[in-house]
Amino acid sequence: MGFISTILNLFGCSGQEKKDNGGLSKETQDQIASSIDAFNNRPIHKKLTGQIIDKTPNQDLLQVVFDNLSTKQPTDYKKEYETVMSWNKSRQAIYMIWLLEAEVNNGGYNQFYFNSSGKFYKHLPEALKFVGANKFAELTKQANDTFLRENVKITQHQDGTLAGFSESYDDNPLNEFDNQFYDLYKTEDLQQIQVNFIRKNKTEFID
Repeated sequence: MGFISTILNLFGCSGQEKKDNGGLSKETQDQIASSIDAFNNRPIHKKLTGQIIDKTPNQDLLQVVFDNLSTKQPTDYKKEYETVMSWNKSRQAIYMIWLLEAEVNNGGYNQFYFNSSGKFYKHLPEALKFVGANKFAELTKQANDTFLRENVKITQHQDGTLAGFSESYDDNPLNEFDNQFYDLYKTEDLQQIQVNFIRKNKTEFID
């Protein structure tokens, strides 16, 4: 899940609540500022060891692993896809699921397919199944099928401008999958599933 989305969810501040309340309380703003400061100053491990994984609390483990994987990316992000596909399946899965969560929680499946993260869409149902997130895998497969089937309608307004991208949300068949994605967290804890997977397959993430 994207960091800012995670922070807002932790403090019970959804986008709709922000609109309705006209802003956040001073206390919440201070808490968010403190969390962002801690995030910006977090240690990033270019070499991930078993000891680091063992000592990292569950709530921080996904961030630690994703940061480590991000350090393996080339400066030229045009090579992101081939770099990720050169990793073992465990690393691929955690990296791709992180991108999916960040995009969908921020702007829905429409944003996921629109942005560069969308290049991994074909691999995500398998990646989600691989870590044990079967419901998210099935939902993402359905979203993929819809994206391919309704591609002309979905992308007809996406002319490279912000206005065009915003307009592409109107009557978009992908919209129905967004709320289903958010609701799935109530019955399938995707974050914990990934943490459990990393713990059980620790050697797959050790440098």
